[in-house]
Formats: sequence, structure tokens, C-alpha cells
Amino acid sequence: MSIKASIYHLTHYKYDRPVVLGPQVIRLRPAPHSRTRVISHSLKVTPDKHFVNYQQDPYGNWLARYVFPEPVRELKIEVDLIADMTVYNPFDFFVEESAETWPFEYPPEIADDLAIYRTTEPMGPHLKKFLATIPKDRLRTVDFIVMLNSAVSRAVDYVIRMEPGVQTPEETFESGKGSCRDSSWLLVQAARHLGIAARFVSGYLIQLKPDLIALDGPVGTSVDFTDLHAWCEVYLPGAGWVGLDPTSGLLTGESHIPLSATPHYRNAAPISGGLMGNPEVEFAFDMKVTRVAEHPRITKPFSDESWAALDALGEKVDAALKAGDVRLTMGGEPTFVSIDDFESDEWNTGADGTTKRKLADKLIQRLRDRFAPGGFLHYGQGKWYPGETLPRWTYSLYWRRDGKPIWHDPDLVAGENGAGKATKEQAEELLQTMAEELGVGAEMVIPAYEDPANWILKEGNLPENVTPENSKLKDPEERTRIARVFGRGLTEPTGFVLPIQRWQSKASTKKKVGKGTPKKAQTTPGQIATGRAAPQRWKSERWHLRRGYMFLAPGDSPVGYRLPLDSLPWVPPAVYPHVIPADPAEEREPLPDFAAPGSGSTALARARFTAAQSAKQQTPAQPLPEVAGTVRTAMSVEARDGRLCVFMPPVERIEDYLELVAAAEASAKAMGVPVHIEGYAPPHDPRMNVMRVTPDPGVIEVNVHPSTSWRDCVDITTTLYDEARQCRLGCDKFMIDGRHTGTGGGNHVVVGGSTPNDSPFLRRPDVLKSLLLLWQKRPSLSYLFSGMFIGPTSQAPRIDEARHDSLYELEIALSQIHSPGGGPGGDANTPPWLVDRLLRNLLIDVSGNTHRTEICIDKLFSPDGPTGRLGLVEFRGFEMPPDARMSLAQQVLVRAIIARMWASPITGNLVRWGTTLHDRFMLPHFVWDDFLDVLRDLSAHGFDLRPEWFEAQQEFRFPFCGEIDVEGVNLEIRQALEPWHVLGETGAIGGTVRYADSSAERVQVKLTAADPERYRVACNRRPVPLAQVGNGQSVAGVRYKAWKPPLSLHPVLPTNVPLVFDIFDTWSGRAIGGCTYHVAHPGGRSYDTFPVNGNEAEARRLARFEGHGHSAGMYELGRESTHPEFPFTLDLRRSAGI
Repeated sequence: MSIKASIYHLTHYKYDRPVVLGPQVIRLRPAPHSRTRVISHSLKVTPDKHFVNYQQDPYGNWLARYVFPEPVRELKIEVDLIADMTVYNPFDFFVEESAETWPFEYPPEIADDLAIYRTTEPMGPHLKKFLATIPKDRLRTVDFIVMLNSAVSRAVDYVIRMEPGVQTPEETFESGKGSCRDSSWLLVQAARHLGIAARFVSGYLIQLKPDLIALDGPVGTSVDFTDLHAWCEVYLPGAGWVGLDPTSGLLTGESHIPLSATPHYRNAAPISGGLMGNPEVEFAFDMKVTRVAEHPRITKPFSDESWAALDALGEKVDAALKAGDVRLTMGGEPTFVSIDDFESDEWNTGADGTTKRKLADKLIQRLRDRFAPGGFLHYGQGKWYPGETLPRWTYSLYWRRDGKPIWHDPDLVAGENGAGKATKEQAEELLQTMAEELGVGAEMVIPAYEDPANWILKEGNLPENVTPENSKLKDPEERTRIARVFGRGLTEPTGFVLPIQRWQSKASTKKKVGKGTPKKAQTTPGQIATGRAAPQRWKSERWHLRRGYMFLAPGDSPVGYRLPLDSLPWVPPAVYPHVIPADPAEEREPLPDFAAPGSGSTALARARFTAAQSAKQQTPAQPLPEVAGTVRTAMSVEARDGRLCVFMPPVERIEDYLELVAAAEASAKAMGVPVHIEGYAPPHDPRMNVMRVTPDPGVIEVNVHPSTSWRDCVDITTTLYDEARQCRLGCDKFMIDGRHTGTGGGNHVVVGGSTPNDSPFLRRPDVLKSLLLLWQKRPSLSYLFSGMFIGPTSQAPRIDEARHDSLYELEIALSQIHSPGGGPGGDANTPPWLVDRLLRNLLIDVSGNTHRTEICIDKLFSPDGPTGRLGLVEFRGFEMPPDARMSLAQQVLVRAIIARMWASPITGNLVRWGTTLHDRFMLPHFVWDDFLDVLRDLSAHGFDLRPEWFEAQQEFRFPFCGEIDVEGVNLEIRQALEPWHVLGETGAIGGTVRYADSSAERVQVKLTAADPERYRVACNRRPVPLAQVGNGQSVAGVRYKAWKPPLSLHPVLPTNVPLVFDIFDTWSGRAIGGCTYHVAHPGGRSYDTFPVNGNEAEARRLARFEGHGHSAGMYELGRESTHPEFPFTLDLRRSAGI
């Protein structure tokens, strides 16, 4: 819905004596060709005693001629108009084929008519010099006029010139500056001398403060304003008059309202006329613009007052959560896309890409500066899905919850820019320095090589006429891999490895070798070296390998992932040093301090906290046999992509990991080189915060650390949106036709507790039961916040969208989850393991995936491992909203629901919605009506959430298409939901794929009339099954085939577009009006690129709606029986009567 802006324009002349006015010609009525819709216009002239004649001048402009029969003391002219500031695309026009390139000739049938607009004035030397700079090569006409307009804008500096009249082009060039009318007249003359018909235009300019400040280019006005303005229009065959504004260098848009367009500026003056005598004149002028109607929209979802109220309610919900000892934390997984590139594969379907890596690195570093200046960055390996040739990456930011720093110098962090020049010698020195820091000795560092046998075989299999450096292989990854290895050389080490492991035994160790001993003589293969600290913290050994050297497994991963562990001496399974992460429910003491690099501390000082551990943390000794070769984890350092990459080994406790990080920073500082921390991530620990940036198909996903309060939610969300935008990442993504899709990656909400023991869902499983019941009973919670892809095969299906029999089983499971003390015989809470067992096999999608479900409990109390027993519940049905405050509105809703369920859990059985879900609740009216019931329930429990806070969300999810008003009857067309069907498996290279059929779409039709029984709506002459919903409104859905892809459910069915809607009057038996909705540009424009921003997307979307085109004449509108499973929907794919 657009902004409605009101202009008030006052021109007031006061005379010191009565004067006789000549006829006054006023041109202040918007011209007929204005593309900005003027809703109302008023022109008031004082004194009242006058005669007025309204007419059009020879050029079609409106003018009013006022005659004053008596002398007057004042002349006061007031204009008030309201304009609809709906966005339109100024480039939305076609040019005739004969005029596609400049220079061109006008067709003979219009050449004479345009002669007056091609009349030139004598060319002066300055204009001649300017025109000489304009390229005369053949160029697309549209590009040429844009270039010409921009050239004039650059040549003339804009000034506000109060003198009357218009400068000649020579005067403007001589001064180098001019007003809007000066530069416009210059552009008119320049265009005419170049053979293009042009005219001078005067009018109103409305500039509204933008909702978002541009990151580059003009930032726009800081306040709303309006003024009289001038610009130029050129005539292009096929396109008509095209507006060019040389003041800004841009084409004219909805902010330009023309009043008069003439061949010469002297006929375009807003007010012209004379008077008799020479009186003293007092002149007053005023112009104001006011927003008279401003609906919530995705770029400004809240007014300041509305946001203040929401913020206050967030604090109120916080107080209720605190009073109830809920201990709720809230995190999430927002996703972002590039604001500069909508075309590349990495921002559509691809999971990885070079730009995505760089932007993710820039984002995580900015987040470090905002959230955790003392945190450390970890560049690790992410998920590896079937079908992907390489694993994904994950950039993580870790910091301590107690606020103490981990990494002290951010300049020692090497980013993804690849600007460094790290060498293998530096890699070896760094790892040796770290070994000394950890007290195990530099002699334990060993080089690691690529396996020559493997790569020589690969080289031998290459074609005879290529080289390893340019192998011509089709697979770019394999081609790069071979070139990298042979470019480095097989005899050069890829990296360096330090076998190291946390000391687990109190058994006696071998005597420490002195530091001054020659490295090769200090230890023998298999000999163990231990840390200098007492008690001992780390141990290392010289790995004994049958081939004498360490040869890595082939691949692209870091050295630490490719170690030949299978070649090490065999260790009995009973004593194998497995890395077993600490239980997340284990009680933990505060983290120890780690001294900053350069403070003079050693590994001995960093190990002191061990002696101070409480009895709870001490574990029994784990004596290991006196057998060499029991270290099975290692650090490694390699020079890769211009930086030193430090590979971290897996450890059991966070204290061990932080000590290794401290050693890495101390060593990096000693050498003065930045390092790249990668490898295994730290073990999960509630004493740490973590924020991750990971790739997902088409998006960058940010895993947000949990917030413990509403204020944390506000700070984290607003900061994240702001920092992402500064990295040129946003939340706006559009389809080719302009429909807003969000990012497509979701905005999953994760709730739980700081520890599993604090989780409200493990302490009170009946709260989780209440949430499941509420979400199933209220489809609006699923569909108002969802993405475009919904249904049983989506990423977050409702439990009842596929298998309805699962509701029966879920009711049995929920009956076994009791409120505190409400079990049989007054038993206590349902144990955590039972909650997982009861729900794990029911909260799934149709394939049995436990993660792809609307409410996911993968991390509640899963038996899979410690990271699955965190007490977390994930709501996966939320799509990424384009504004931070829209996201916060969703968060306060979830928080209020949890607070309400904690205080008053709900019970009852599940609802068998059946096909109603994909019929009634696909329409925005019924989704919104159901959501208002949710808000009323929350209000009854003390949480008064306003509907206005979610109106922007409704507009985002169900965009407005258009409306018409005919004889007091309003017809509105709005986008509705449509489930996408996933087709059967299709063979593809390397396996099978499944396509989604998005060929069917749905719109909502809403009719508002004083007598709804009188009027009916027809779509393509078929009656729409309107259902009366009160207040004279009737609603229905129209489902149609919009496209005809070869892979779809019904490939031979024809499309049903365009949709012609008729408002059918049953009394007269004919349509009194209607509209036409197109799925593509009505003029046949085929867009090659996605919309670059929301304005272009909205213009494309609104261009597909025409407020005319109903079926003419009288016709009989028959009755059509609706299908019993979809009574609210007219499906045009089905023949009438089926």
C-alpha cells in the first residue's frame, strides 16, 4: 500500500493600493499525462469576485483564466492536492524497432506534428563545444538519452536562483551553474540539436524522506519537502514522452507531477498575467507536504509511538518470565543475501562462493567488534551434505560470558582477503614456538608432505598434451587441486604437524629432554615428551611411520583433516585416547584467566588453575600403558592462500581449547604475523557465547548466540541487521516478476535455557506440549510468518500437512506429558529422555527427517551426542523479515506465548483441519482473522499485543496487487498462499533430483459492497465462490496455472492467464466494472534480471494489475458447484462442473 501525500501551495500578493489586474492564467492543475495519480485537487483564488474559465492550451495542459472585474488589494492563490505516491518504473516503456538506436528518424506521419518540439535556437560556442563531447556512434536510444541527461547534470551545478526568467544555454555554461529551469532548457536545446524532439515541463516535485539511508550514491532528503520544479521530456517513437530530470541526472518518477509541458518555457509559467500601475507589492510563498495516509510497510513497519509500545510490552513479558523463574533464552538463525548480486548461483541455489566467503568474513569481524572485542575467530569446517563435492565452511566468533578477553590483538587475525604472503618457513617457526609455549618442545614438530605416489599417478593419467599446471580437466576443483600441488612441488612440505594431547594420566613420565639438545637427538620415533608444568597438561610424541615421512591423504582440506592416523602404531581399543566432550548438564566452575601475550607468563602460569579445581571437576586418573604411540590428535600449521592457518585439535574441555588459543596468539605476537584459526571447534560450554556465519543455498546464515532478556534481543537483532547492511548484505530477495520472497533461508527462532538444567522445556515439558497444541490449532502461526514454499515437502511442514494419522499418535504421546505433579499418583515431571522419545518420531517430515519440521527438537535431549542435549526447541517456520523491528515483533510474540503457557498451560485434543489448511487458510483474510484470535487470547492473559505490529508482516506475506472502486463497490486482489508440490525422482548426473512444481498460483478476491447479495465476482467468466465474512465483505480464492513448465503435475494443461475479474450485477445482468491481473508484464516485456531493489520489484508487481478490462456486454453468469474439499477456492485448472 502506497503513501498518500498532500501538497499545500500558497502564492500571495498584497498591494499597497487597489490595482486593476489583467487576466491571470494559472497552470497549477496536474497535467493529463501525469503518471502519478492525483486523488484530489483544489484551486482557490482570492478575492472571490472573479470570473473563471477552465480550458486546455494548444498542448493539452490544463489552465484556468481568471478575470477580476474590480480593483483588488491582494491576489491569493491556494492549491491543495493529494497524490498517490505509488512507485512506478520510469524505464517501463518500449521503443519502436526503427528508433532502437540513435540517431533515428521520426516516422513521416508524426514528424510534422513534432516540428514545434524540434525547433532550435541558434547554437552558441559553449553549446557547440558541449555537443562535440557527446559520442556520435550508434547507441541504444535509451542509453543515449540517459547519457545525455547525465552529461548535462554534471556540466551544471544546481543553485536556487531567485531572479525571474530562464538563462540561455550560453549563460548557463558560462556560469557553470543554474536553477532547475536553466538546466532543463539547456537539455531541451541540446536534445533538439541532436535530432530528438523535446519539451520543457514545469510541475511539482515531492521528495519524501527515505525509510533507508543509501549506502552509496545520493542519500536523499533528510526531511519531507515539496517545491515547484522544472525538467525535460523527450519523445521516443513507441514510448511517447519520457521525462528526464537534469538536476538529478535521473529519469522522472512518481515524485514528479507535471503541471505544464510546452515547446517553450515562456508558455509553462505556473502563473502569468499583468496589472496596471506600479504599486508596492508584498509577496508571500509557501509550500508544504504532509503524509496523509501511511500504512505500515516492510521498510517502515512501525511508527515511533507503536515501536515504543512494543518495546514496553517486551519489558513486561520479561518481568513475567522473571517472576515465573522461566529462565528463557532466545537465539535464532537469520539469513542474508547480497544487495549487489541477485544473479549469481551462490545467491540463488549454490551453497558456496568466493563473494560469499569474503562477505561472511567481513561480517563476522564486524560482529566481533560490536559484540566481543576480546573474542576469537574460528574458521572451521561446516556441514557436508550428500551431493556436495566439498564440505561447507563455518566462521565462528567465541567470547566468554564473563566478559574477559580471549584474543587480545585483532591485528593478529588473518582474514579471507588473501593479501598476505605467508611462507612454509614461517609455518614451521610458528608451530615450534607454540610447542615451546605449551611445554612439549619444538623438536616434536614434523613436516607433512603430499603423497608423491598418488599425485604421480594422477599426473600419469593426464592427457599427453597438457601439463599439471593447466590440466584442461572439466572439473574445476580437480583442476585447481592438481595445479596447486604441482605448483608447490611434491618435495616441499604442505604444512607442519605437532602431535599433542591433553595429559590424562598421573603415571610417571620419561625424563624431560633439555631445550639445548639438538632436535634430532632429543627424542626417537615414538618417544613421548610432556609439558614442563606440574601437574602436567600436555603431551606429545614423535609419530613412528612405516614410510619414514608423513604423507597426507589427498584432498583440499587443511592438513589436520588429512593426517595418516591409520598408519600410526596400533593401540588397544580399551586404552584408545578417545576425545569425549563434557556432558552439557555438568556443573562448571568459572573459567580461569589466560594472561595476555607478552605479559611474561608461560604455560606454567596458564596451567595453575588445574590445582584450584573443585572436587566436582576432578576425574579419576586414567593410567595409560607405557607404550609409545598413544597420541592421536595434533595441531598443524600451513601456509595457505597467503596466510598462516593454525589447525586446532579436538579437545574435551573448553579450558584446554582456550589454552591452545592463548599459545597461538602468544606465538603469533612473538613472530609479528597474523594467523588463521581453523580446525575443530571448541567443545560446547555454557560459559561461552558463540555466533556463527555459515553458507546455505543462496544465503548466508548467522547463528545468533542466545539472549537472556528482551533488551538483549533488541540489541542483538538491530545490531545484526545494521552490520549486515554495512557489509552489503540484506534481507530483500525478489522473483523475476517482483514478488518478495524474503531471503528464502528462513529466520529460525531457537528457545531454551542457558544450560540444559535451566531449559523451561525440560523443567516443564507441559510447556512444550502447550506450544505444540497451540501451533497445531492456530494455522495463522504457521502461515503468517512462513516463506513461499509451504506444504508437506517444505523445509518446515506442519505435522498435519502430510500424514493425518500422525495426529492420532501425537495425542497419545502428549497424554503422557504431564504438568508438574500431574502424573499418575502425583508423579513428578516427565523425564527429559522420555520427552525426546515420545516426540522424536512424530515431529518429522514425510521422509522421516527429524530436522525438517515446523517445531524441531533435535537439540532438546537427543541421544545422538552432547550437542543434542541442550534443552533447545527450534521454530523453523519463520521466514526472514526484511526489517529488524519486524523480526523483534515475532520474537516478542514467541516470548509472550511462552510466558502465557508457563503460567497457564493448555490442554485438549488436536484439530483435524484436513484440506481446510490448504483452502481456507491459504487466504490472507482467514489467516489474519485466526491470528487476531491468538492476540485476543494473549491479551486476556495480560499481554496486549497490538495487531498493527504485524500489519507490515501481513503485507510482506500477502502483497497487495490492486483494487478498483465501481459504483460504491470495492474489489481487491491480493496474493495468497499456494503449496508447492515436489515431483517424483528424476534421473540426473550423479544421482536423482526432485523438482518443485510452482506453476500454480493463488490470489484472494475480496468484494466489499453495501448489498453483497446483489453483486457477484466472475474470473474469466466463471463465478468465484464468495463467502460472506461480515461488514459487507465477501472473500474467496482463485487458483490458476500461471506457467507451463515441462516438469509439472499437469504439463499439458493450458495456462489460465490473464485473470479477468468482473463485478457482476445480478440486477442488470452485466458487469459494471472489473480489472485484469497478469502474471507477466502486460506489454510483453521479458525481464532478463531480477529487480535490483524494492522499488523496482513493487513497480513490476503493480504493473501486472490493470484497473480496467472487464468483460463487456450482457452475459449469463452460471452457477458452479465448488469442490467439497476446497469450498473457498475456484480452481481454474478444473473444468466447470468437475
